[in-house]
Amino acid sequence: MTVMSSWPLLVLVAAPAAVLVIGCSREPVGQPAGSPSYAAVDYTVPEAGEETVPLAFADVTSEAGIAFRHENGAFGQKWMPESMGSGGGWFDYDGDEAPDILLINGCYWPGHEAGRRAPTLALYRNNGDGTFRDVTADTGLGLVLYGMGCTMADYDGDGDCDVYVTAVGPNRLLRNDDGHFADVSEEAGVSGSGAEDSWSASAAWLDVDNDGRLDLFVTNYVKWSPETDLFTTLDGVNKTYATPQQYEGESCRLYRNVDGHRFEDISERAGVFNREGKSLGVAVADFNDDGWFDLVVSNDTQPNFLYLNQGDGTFEDIGLLAGIAYDETGRARAGMGVDVADLANDGRLAVAIGNFSREPISLFCQETADFFKDITGRARLTRDSLLPLTFGLVLSDVDLDGRLDLVAANGHIEPEINRVQKDVTHAQSPLLFRQVSPGRFVDLSGKVGQGFAEPIVGRGLAYADYDADGDLDLLITTNSGSPKLLRNDVLVPSNWARIKVRGAGANTDALGAKIVLQAGGQTQQRWVRTGSSYLSQSELAATFGLGSHTTIDRLEIRWPVGRTDVLENLPANRTYTISEAGGIVHAAQAERPAFSSARIP
Repeated sequence: MTVMSSWPLLVLVAAPAAVLVIGCSREPVGQPAGSPSYAAVDYTVPEAGEETVPLAFADVTSEAGIAFRHENGAFGQKWMPESMGSGGGWFDYDGDEAPDILLINGCYWPGHEAGRRAPTLALYRNNGDGTFRDVTADTGLGLVLYGMGCTMADYDGDGDCDVYVTAVGPNRLLRNDDGHFADVSEEAGVSGSGAEDSWSASAAWLDVDNDGRLDLFVTNYVKWSPETDLFTTLDGVNKTYATPQQYEGESCRLYRNVDGHRFEDISERAGVFNREGKSLGVAVADFNDDGWFDLVVSNDTQPNFLYLNQGDGTFEDIGLLAGIAYDETGRARAGMGVDVADLANDGRLAVAIGNFSREPISLFCQETADFFKDITGRARLTRDSLLPLTFGLVLSDVDLDGRLDLVAANGHIEPEINRVQKDVTHAQSPLLFRQVSPGRFVDLSGKVGQGFAEPIVGRGLAYADYDADGDLDLLITTNSGSPKLLRNDVLVPSNWARIKVRGAGANTDALGAKIVLQAGGQTQQRWVRTGSSYLSQSELAATFGLGSHTTIDRLEIRWPVGRTDVLENLPANRTYTISEAGGIVHAAQAERPAFSSARIP
């Protein structure tokens, strides 16, 4: 039996008890000699480190021209999907090197349209001056569907970025033809399981077999329909939004890109077919550094998966042995969004997962290539992330000091939760944890501007440098509300480098490239990848904070085909566009804004 996660609802189906699995240590992951173990890290922080607030975020949603509102279709019956959307993200749809915003929408349920104009997806073009223009109608993206999330990449190798939208019901593959989108879902074979009650969540493009063509991994949640909607309650009287324990799970799907136009479902053959998942998030990484991309899947009230790519077209789920399937008590948490990164700049990867209210964010850090340790408590994340319900989360260096920080979007699923749990609210403020030493965080959420002070029903979270000033700005989507565009204003002098890569052949985005940057004795690494967070996608460009260092000592790019290019002694504070075929093709220098609070409204 599996112990039920701490969803607060009174349910109709009893849940099974948990099995505690102890993972065993294996061969250590490749790392520089003398790299510290997380178990041996000195977490002492100078007193000033806790007091310094080096950045602030300004809510510029309205002044930037974003006038979108998510529709969840709620009409009083509290159907389960209404509480889970929506997503969105960043991609350059028109090839002008400026990240644009895609926002996913729901719709009205059949019979409840009441003559209202149908809500659609929304695409906002970056004008390059800090504002955006709604180009939804011009680009053919005015689609009506009960959308959930998105992932964007150039799957057909024609040089422009295409869009995949997950939904309740059939998913959509939208091919980009010179800035206009065509729905090719059916002919491509990626609309989903085909069942009307299919419900997909997050998705990611990646080349699973290293054949140079991008394949597609799609998470699926549970089998739900209006006809199977169950009555659940918090107080024994009033209906509340149902939880996943009462529904049968739906397996994730893996689609192999056959020829740049058609896909085949290889889920069973590849070893990723599993109806027990109830999956919501997916992150892509190469955990054993063998050149084959692996997958982490966060599951809601079920054990998380870690699919290790075997290099022969198949995957092995090592989540149990790796130590990320359950929490430290042997219980499956209610996992939402997920991200993976080299947290301590020592070559070891960390997996961060957002969980339900009264379940803190999970932070698992790699001890060996295939074993992780839960360091949430030692990282000082437990107390401040315990009550919020975390959906989207990202690991990114928001203050450009060379250490990755943790940002989380939060919001409960039940509007009436405060009636029965007085310390929990429906709308919840985002969280920002600054990493002040390896594996140790300080909560700055209440000190970085109004954008992190206002409670919202947060869902998706994604980052991009939309204003080309070198730091990472944030997009937070909300359920049944307006998104938040939060401009990052770094308040202390910090140097940076941004790397954009251009692949040869069909993989024009060079998804799978590994970028390793050395500056001032510190080594940082990033992968070019899609996925991560919840229902959302961040930009593909890699941003490195350099702190006080003004030079990139060494930049190494391991391309997806295995070849490695090395560049040395590059000036900081530039965006480098580097081609697999021809080295640096462009270096754009940006003047940093004034390091003062003058920009903060």
